[in-house]
Amino acid sequence: MSRRSRSREVALQVLFQDDLNPCDPPTDAAPFLKRRLGKNSSELFDFSLALVDGVRMHHAELDGTIESLAEHWSVARMATADRNILRLGVFEMLFLKTPHRIAIDEAIELAKRFGGAQSSQFINGVLDRVWHEKKSTISVDINAKEEDTNKQINNRL
Repeated sequence: MSRRSRSREVALQVLFQDDLNPCDPPTDAAPFLKRRLGKNSSELFDFSLALVDGVRMHHAELDGTIESLAEHWSVARMATADRNILRLGVFEMLFLKTPHRIAIDEAIELAKRFGGAQSSQFINGVLDRVWHEKKSTISVDINAKEEDTNKQINNRL
């Protein structure tokens, strides 16, 4: 597992916890992220924190996008892991400008690990639809590497 994949996995754990405890205010994710990612990985910590904070901040917008493009599915009906993996994938494509191939592939890998038997296919279908519907508003260099998103994250922090 790549280091960035590990960052996504830990961010998913925080978002999963948020989703299962909707009555509790979101906790500061920093201590959990530092503990799970280790002390010597400030770049990974920054990436995970950007994912968690971004998904939390754009939660309603992300859910609206997902629900509008997931035919016959409401976000509330989706499995908890699936909806949070979708939120991460959509957030990366729309806000972090992660190349769609990377965002979709990473989301599929998370779905294989944390989702049900059909989760990876479902995630792939929804995120592919998001990409095709929103690509005119996503200005991404399709040849960009995943590390290029580091610059975007650091510029936002």
